[in-house]
Amino acid sequence: MEVHHPTAPHTHTIIFLHGRDSTAEQFASELFESQATDERTLPEALPGVKWVFPTAEVIPSKRFSGEMSQWLDMHTTEDPHELEAEQDMSASVKRIQDIVAAEAAIVGADKVILGGISQGCAVAIHALLSGNLRLSGFIGLPSWLPRPKDVSRELSAGVYDQAVKTPVTLYHSEDDEVIDIRFGTELNDTLVPSGMQVQWCVYPDGRHWINEPRGVDDIVAFMSRIM
Repeated sequence: MEVHHPTAPHTHTIIFLHGRDSTAEQFASELFESQATDERTLPEALPGVKWVFPTAEVIPSKRFSGEMSQWLDMHTTEDPHELEAEQDMSASVKRIQDIVAAEAAIVGADKVILGGISQGCAVAIHALLSGNLRLSGFIGLPSWLPRPKDVSRELSAGVYDQAVKTPVTLYHSEDDEVIDIRFGTELNDTLVPSGMQVQWCVYPDGRHWINEPRGVDDIVAFMSRIM
């Protein structure tokens, strides 16, 4: 786990999950190189935030016949729903919920922001919903929603009545070559009918990452609203 402590009095904690075949250290380094329009990085723009970057376990990949760092063993990024019934993310979801609980014990659940990119976001949104806590916010960089029909049914039934009170911001670029934007749209369209406060940000470019500088600006603006 990679932890970056605030440079001002600690007010909030962001728990951010990396994507497949990455690490907490690599993701944090790349994220903190991204700059806003005013050339500030996220730690500079949000000095009171503690950043927690968990690292996924190294587990077998059936597709690649080897082992890699991943939150769940997905078959393909071209269609992340392919062979979805075989994808077990329960251990990763529980681990993230434990980290959320630990940080909430320090600053309060209403001061904890959860999020991630790609596979990390996919697992984080399930951790948010099944944990059914009202957090300060959720930040989703380009991703998708595993088992959308199940989630939609459970949202309609009011199973996640506290989690849906968490403000959400989602980011996706039209030129994403890893996870097609239609899967990000599906994530947004599944959450919105529940009454969840979702900000859906689409950019013409940025590929499978955050658009610079607009995406960084939008994260800072979102944080300013919920802090």
